Amino acid sequence: GINAEYGKQWYQRRVRGGEKDLTRAKDINAEVYNFLSTAGAKYGAGFWKPGSGIIHQIILENYAYPGIMLIGTDSHTVNGGGLGGIFVGVGGADAVDVMADIPWELKCPKVIGVNLTGEISSWTSPKDVILKVADILTVKGGTGAIVEYFGPGVNSMSCTGMATICNMGAEIGATTSIFPYNERMKNYLEATDRAGIAKVAGGYHSLLNSDQGCEYDEVIEINLSELKPLINGPFTPDLCTPISEVGARAEKEGWPTEIKVGLIGSCTNSSYEDMTRSASIARQAQSKGVEFKSLFTITPGSEQIRATIERDGIDKPLRDIGGMVLANACGPCIGQWDRQDVPKGEKNTIVTSYNRNFTGRNDANPNTHGFVASPEIVTALSLAGTLNFNPETDSLLDKDGNPFMLDTPYGDELPSNGFDPGEDTYQPPPADSSAVTVDVDPESNRLELLTPFAKWDGQDYNELQLLIKVKGKCTTDHISAAGPWLKFRGHLNNISNNFLITATNAENGEMNSIKSAITGDFGAVPATAREYKAAGIGWVVVGDENYGEGSSREHAALEPRHLGGKAIIVRSFARIHETNLKKQGMLPLTFADPADYNKVQPGDKISINGLTSFAPGVPLSCTLKHGDGTTDTFALNHTFNDNQIGWFKAGSALNKMAEGK
Repeated sequence: GINAEYGKQWYQRRVRGGEKDLTRAKDINAEVYNFLSTAGAKYGAGFWKPGSGIIHQIILENYAYPGIMLIGTDSHTVNGGGLGGIFVGVGGADAVDVMADIPWELKCPKVIGVNLTGEISSWTSPKDVILKVADILTVKGGTGAIVEYFGPGVNSMSCTGMATICNMGAEIGATTSIFPYNERMKNYLEATDRAGIAKVAGGYHSLLNSDQGCEYDEVIEINLSELKPLINGPFTPDLCTPISEVGARAEKEGWPTEIKVGLIGSCTNSSYEDMTRSASIARQAQSKGVEFKSLFTITPGSEQIRATIERDGIDKPLRDIGGMVLANACGPCIGQWDRQDVPKGEKNTIVTSYNRNFTGRNDANPNTHGFVASPEIVTALSLAGTLNFNPETDSLLDKDGNPFMLDTPYGDELPSNGFDPGEDTYQPPPADSSAVTVDVDPESNRLELLTPFAKWDGQDYNELQLLIKVKGKCTTDHISAAGPWLKFRGHLNNISNNFLITATNAENGEMNSIKSAITGDFGAVPATAREYKAAGIGWVVVGDENYGEGSSREHAALEPRHLGGKAIIVRSFARIHETNLKKQGMLPLTFADPADYNKVQPGDKISINGLTSFAPGVPLSCTLKHGDGTTDTFALNHTFNDNQIGWFKAGSALNKMAEGK
């Protein structure tokens, strides 16, 4: 299936309110939506039209079921684990393989078990479970692992709550996360018109739960009865603070305590339960004559959720105290936010129920301090307008200045009157597509047909130019920025102008400022890469730990290849990005000794030897030629297998596929 709301599909969203936003998007993105619609019709894929919702919520409502294995071209595909299946985020090239009936491969992951005991209650929610797991494992602790939740505490959470936990498993680098099949999943399947699937799954209950006495590579223990509301951030989803302590910590760290905007919804937390719990808080505030002190937005995850909460009046109390309901789309979660309340560059704080809070992620402002919490905590904090508020212990003032405390939020797990599907936004493929044409205007600045990358020339790489040595965190948002750049996602040459523009250059501590080996002048990263490409000079990027964490954004691998890059050498990779680089004919390599990162100097020439005998499990050799004429030589590791070495030699996985026709 193809989804027009998905963050991977080049649409532009502006925060104006749902209907205006959708109308504007349809106008601005007409050629892109037409391309997606006709491409789907031509090649047998269904198309979820603009306004359908975020693909992860659509999958949970329509496609997911216990025991399924499903891959999707976004890291948050793992959301579906809340229905007891194996859902894995991959790059687009992996999806192409599957669509072309080529087996999809993955290095067998280890399994981390999370034993949940006790029961969730009061202000604590499933979101706090994954915020705590992120605190324990960090953003790279789940790399190469499936996280399996088990224990009696599982049954105290709704199916959509389990999906929230699985969704944010992407933030710890996990291959996927999964819950055992239980009554809460059965209830959700029945509520979404899949009672037949629930009946079949019930007959195989033992196969959809962990085996008795099974062993895990690591076990984490969490007592839900003792877990308190948490808030993670800023700038990384694993910096965890209890809500009771965040105000004091913010003042100590110099984080702005005033909350400018609160945002709930997204693919992570826009279930009926999430919305009803937040609405219960809004009703309390409304009864006291209190409105939001912060700007407040609500993003329904799907047309079904939007229609249902509107029918049941769930959105009304949130609107009545100042909230705005946005379109059913990713929106600010992926930077599609025409933010007007603060100037770009101003230091400020926002709180969201989203999944990521990397620098500049939501509004392209590197000084926005983004914090992640549950929808009910975001709602309460937005009423207070400050991080110095703990709804479990602190009071608000009513319209007359009298103190009052918020009661524990409550909500319905599922709508008592069933879900309202809303508008029919699904376009099935036609039975006969022979008359369908897919047109791409050669003059378009939004769409561009790809041309094959060049094959490897059969030689070792000799004296490649160091493009940039990246210092510190470098997510796929740093490599290929989102926000306004997403409108170019169908045009590789145009979107490549965002390559590494927010990564920090170790040479000068600045972003998007690197020294050209040709002119000696400092310039933008993409412009310098293009300069080298035009001169026939191959180049290398050197990076730090967990390079490429975050989104499965394939452009982060396509762009360096398009701009003339040959290799990315780092201390460690995030799984999806490493695979994406391999698919595009790049060399993702790691320092055998991570300390060798420190040997790389500005202006270095880098030679990579051993490619003529490239083989699985055999390290390559790297020689650095420094500006003073001295050299350093050390080993580089790789994870290529025979098949993947074939991709490299052919120039890309697509090239290799074409060779087999």
